[in-house]
Amino acid sequence: MRARIIKINGPVVVADRAETLKMNEMVRVGGNKLIGEVIGLDHGEATIQVYEETSGLKIHEEVEGTGRLLSVMLGPGMIGNIYDGIQRPLSELEKVGGAFIARGVEAFPLSRDHKWSVKLLKEVGDEVEEGEVYAEIKERGIVHRLMVPAGISGKIVKKVEKEEFTIDDVLYILENGTELGMYQMWPVRIPRPVKKKLPSKIPLVTGQRVIDTFFPLSKGGTAAIPGGFGTGKTMLQHQLAKWANADVIVYIGCGERGNEMTEVLTEFPELVDPKTGKPLMDRTILIANTSNMPVSAREASIYTGITIAEYFRDMGYSVAIMADSTSRWAEALRELSGRLEEIPAEEGYPAYLSSRIAAFYERAGRVITLSGEEGSVTVIGAVSPPGGDFSEPVTTHTKRYVKCFWALDRELAYSRHYPAINWNTSYSGYVEDLKEWFVKSVDPSWYDYRSKAMELLAEDGRLQEIIKIMGEDVLPDMQKLIVGIARMIKVGLLQQNAYSEIDSYCPLDKQFKMLKIIIDFYEKAREFVEKNVALSEILKGSVVSKLMRMKEDYKSAEELEKLEREVHEHFGKLEKVYKE
Repeated sequence: MRARIIKINGPVVVADRAETLKMNEMVRVGGNKLIGEVIGLDHGEATIQVYEETSGLKIHEEVEGTGRLLSVMLGPGMIGNIYDGIQRPLSELEKVGGAFIARGVEAFPLSRDHKWSVKLLKEVGDEVEEGEVYAEIKERGIVHRLMVPAGISGKIVKKVEKEEFTIDDVLYILENGTELGMYQMWPVRIPRPVKKKLPSKIPLVTGQRVIDTFFPLSKGGTAAIPGGFGTGKTMLQHQLAKWANADVIVYIGCGERGNEMTEVLTEFPELVDPKTGKPLMDRTILIANTSNMPVSAREASIYTGITIAEYFRDMGYSVAIMADSTSRWAEALRELSGRLEEIPAEEGYPAYLSSRIAAFYERAGRVITLSGEEGSVTVIGAVSPPGGDFSEPVTTHTKRYVKCFWALDRELAYSRHYPAINWNTSYSGYVEDLKEWFVKSVDPSWYDYRSKAMELLAEDGRLQEIIKIMGEDVLPDMQKLIVGIARMIKVGLLQQNAYSEIDSYCPLDKQFKMLKIIIDFYEKAREFVEKNVALSEILKGSVVSKLMRMKEDYKSAEELEKLEREVHEHFGKLEKVYKE
């Protein structure tokens, strides 16, 4: 006897006679076979959240269990694809329902028609363990490795020899009857297992100076990008997706405005990967769940995205997730919690908001996989606090669980300073962890120069308060010098043009050379100020304007050596004048 609907409250449905259903089971609801998930069981009644529009659903319609948890299908064909929040390919949904998603449509996540050339790595008689790679497929920009699912091991008794395989084909059969095919299923709410978690010792290089030099992020790390409307969260994530040294990008558009997501869907396929010269989609998976799509699917999209990321991590790849935005995900939790009549906590969010945010970010990490490879999942989540208020619950809870906090500033954004990351309110907890790597790979004095620049910016922040009240003229020359050098750091170093061919990406050696030239200029200028040389004389000449424009005028660290010599010549001339 199947369960039947006894209550409908928006996307939340209650069914009785549900003794055969289990927690988190995927179900089909009503005559239209709407996709849902069991989120509560109580004395034969099941509470179900439906991932599609429930209008037209009626009392006493049947609920059919599928016998499996809400899962994603993991196999070749995901790279370059665009999915909704529950891994239905939008291209297939368009064929059935046109521009608007039809209800009750089940689209196979991977192409059944495509034929793959597969390199089989095992022979009959071989013993295989969980996580072991048994076949390889060249898929767009990566090598897709097929792995033995977790919890499965045994001896191979049959190997299928074919020139090409489809997604439904079996490659091997084990002694216990288990089939190893072209894909595997995995429940989205359960983290994929690993052998060991590794410390955060390698940076995710982004090419963005304010991030790499001042607030670096490690591979396998977590970062939040909080900012009000118009501060550039999505643009910054686009830059990170394009330039970060990750092998695979998973971009989750969670509850964003339709026009903004349309921009992503149309721009990403046209973007060129600067590393390979091929389309960026050759290493990207998009999950689109806009604000006009069912709210329940928005809640699931985050888990869908991170499970896909873990799958590629298990192949030994470095994966970066862009979640835009976790605030919309939290709003979906709040709406569902209200429908479930749960007691609300702060600002109406459910009491478990903090634990859900923690569980999401905890799935990041640099690990040794079951196959012994090293892989990582780096999570970068955008947060959209209402009115730019960073004290609201989603931002404050996120701040507790991430180690990088890139706070976007509305005033900076409105003054056309991009990326609009506020250097006074942002921080990175990975600086000490990554210090050894930067000192070895970039320059032994990297940490010292970074620290000096941060001190100057902090001192400038204090002086700006005085300037607002009294004006800059009341400051002594030494403090005026600090303000001038801080302006040089802010405009000449931290500001970066995403549309510039030269400045869109800045290599680490060029970043350090720019920082070094500015700090060396400051140290030399300070010596002259202490000798009572007028600041106007020190800053006179073309060298200062060149420092402000060096990000565009000099393409590489090698070219910047010319500017470095000009700075030495500038102070050499000054020294001669004042000796005479």
